[in-house]
Amino acid sequence: MKLFDVYPLFDVTVDHGKGCYVWDEKGQEYLDFYGGHAVISIGHSHPRYLQTMQEQASKLVFYSNAVKNPLQVKLAEKLGPICGYDDYQLFLINSGAEANENALKLASFYTGKKKIIAFTHAFHGRTSAAVNVTQNPKIQAPINATFPVDFLELGDIKGVQEAIAKGDVAAVIIEGISGVGGIHIPTAEFMQELRKVTADNHVVLILDEIQSGYGRSGKFFAHQWFGIRPDIITVAKGIANGYPFAGVLISPMFAPVYGQLGTTFGGNHLGCALACTVLDVIQEEHLIENARQQGEYLMEGLKSMNIPGLKELRGLGLMIGIEFDHPYKEVRNRLLYEQHVFTGAAGTNVLRILPPLCITQRDCDIFLNRFAAAL
Repeated sequence: MKLFDVYPLFDVTVDHGKGCYVWDEKGQEYLDFYGGHAVISIGHSHPRYLQTMQEQASKLVFYSNAVKNPLQVKLAEKLGPICGYDDYQLFLINSGAEANENALKLASFYTGKKKIIAFTHAFHGRTSAAVNVTQNPKIQAPINATFPVDFLELGDIKGVQEAIAKGDVAAVIIEGISGVGGIHIPTAEFMQELRKVTADNHVVLILDEIQSGYGRSGKFFAHQWFGIRPDIITVAKGIANGYPFAGVLISPMFAPVYGQLGTTFGGNHLGCALACTVLDVIQEEHLIENARQQGEYLMEGLKSMNIPGLKELRGLGLMIGIEFDHPYKEVRNRLLYEQHVFTGAAGTNVLRILPPLCITQRDCDIFLNRFAAAL
């Protein structure tokens, strides 16, 4: 049997990692400033994480949601006060796409409607409802077009108001910071107006914090920079530092109903234990503050450089986009194969910088020097 060949791959085999570095099978070290799509939050192979994995796996990896799981309760009780949503409810699943799928489903249950407002440049996942609110025809099959979606430009509050005024909108879904779309940050004014128009018209506001959440922006959630509280928040990626895990944070205005949502693997024992440890490390090592500080240092360093063809620098915390007026491919390849630095990308012209939250100023200096050499 062969693999279904859908991934364009770099000619690198990552063998092991530590902190914000990985090594290939030949022993070559790489600075990881991508974290495997922003998944690595507390660093590769953190000792506390490995200890939790070993201890929990030796006891119980999985049992279904047909029995009580105190680790789920422990995670919810730990997450609530840390993220500022102690009064919300937590539903656990396996991936970001699944989180958004359930968020959209809840909004439709709650309102009895099915139209969604989403934004261009956004990415919400590849499952049926999530990909339908992602404006990318290349990844949408005909079967995915199961409900109407109005796609608007980020910041178009007038367009949102006009669409909601028609009375058929169930929810608005928006990223705290757009990731795959190229690190676009909404303004506080737009986000506050968006919260007001949705609340005034009983439209559910869903914040997709799958990439921008868990401290990456320098606050626990990126939307907290804008002073708003959405009705539903979706999280994944950094929640368990590489273990497949995700969650939906749900406002008290939603009353749970037996059987309304469900999952086989979501909230499993090992995932909950690892997610608890991630939160402990984030707090004890002050990683949210570190993300803010190192992000500011990186942005200042990038601004001081003479970057040929630079169009715009965008970012908050450790979520940074470097947009060129030409394709990034050559620079990214030189970074990887000559300077041994992993970076991400968006579209054809944007490099994405999404390192683990544990990076140091020394790591930032190494990146800046290698980036300069790659230019």
